[in-house]
Amino acid sequence: MTSEVQQNEGTLFIVPTPIGNLEDITLRSLRILKEVDLIAAEDTRHTKRLLNHFDIDTPLMSYYREKEVKRSEEILRRLQDGQDIALVSDAGTPGISDPGAIVVKLLHENGLTVVPLPGPSALTTALSSSGMTSSGFLFLGFLPSKKGQRRKLLTSLSTSEYPIVLYESPHRIDSLLGDALKIFGERQCFWARELTKNFEDLQHGTLSSLLAKSQEGRNRGEFVVIIWPGVQEEVQGQTVEELILWYRDNSDLSLKDVSRRLASDLGISRSQIYQQALALWKKED
Repeated sequence: MTSEVQQNEGTLFIVPTPIGNLEDITLRSLRILKEVDLIAAEDTRHTKRLLNHFDIDTPLMSYYREKEVKRSEEILRRLQDGQDIALVSDAGTPGISDPGAIVVKLLHENGLTVVPLPGPSALTTALSSSGMTSSGFLFLGFLPSKKGQRRKLLTSLSTSEYPIVLYESPHRIDSLLGDALKIFGERQCFWARELTKNFEDLQHGTLSSLLAKSQEGRNRGEFVVIIWPGVQEEVQGQTVEELILWYRDNSDLSLKDVSRRLASDLGISRSQIYQQALALWKKED
């Protein structure tokens, strides 16, 4: 190995792999994949295709999410025995909405060497093509798959002053955009799909227009979704009743979402606020 590797203990190399186009892999990544003793891969079958393409015959071990803790301990032992290991995910950079963070944390705790390599990432690729001019953004990866948990998290993000960047799968993109539209109201949105592949798709629009587009046909490939902040109005009201009425009359939030937000902001029981809000909502009807 090169001087990047210590003499007594092994080194873990975090190696990004292409998110679509195989030409995007770096020369350094190819060299590391050839020289290490072992490659820990999220899916060995997927990684094997990449290795075969570049004539790399380094042994593989599986490192998928359900086995992260057990495999991390095994990787630690192998590194302590002097082996050098490359960590890869199916696509992009390990540890970013993909397995990897657990073993890296374990190695830092045990004083072993971790060497990150720069390379492909769906996050940065999408951001660079979005035209986003904000000085910052809020990246949350994949939101919860359960509707209630997803809506609760989106509600907590409705006043964020930063663009929200998310990953989403093709079979849940309609649910994500629909929930975001319901909770945020109409906002500017961007998606990047099938990045670096033959059918790469970059779309600017509103939440409602992109929701309609996603419902036109079968979606393929994972999405990076960027939702811009809304125009923030200052909430008016001193008492709980005044705040409830302001949200009722000036926002698109549901009764439950208003109750959840006020309970969080004021430190009051959600059920207490819900009952008060319910009475006020009924008065309107």
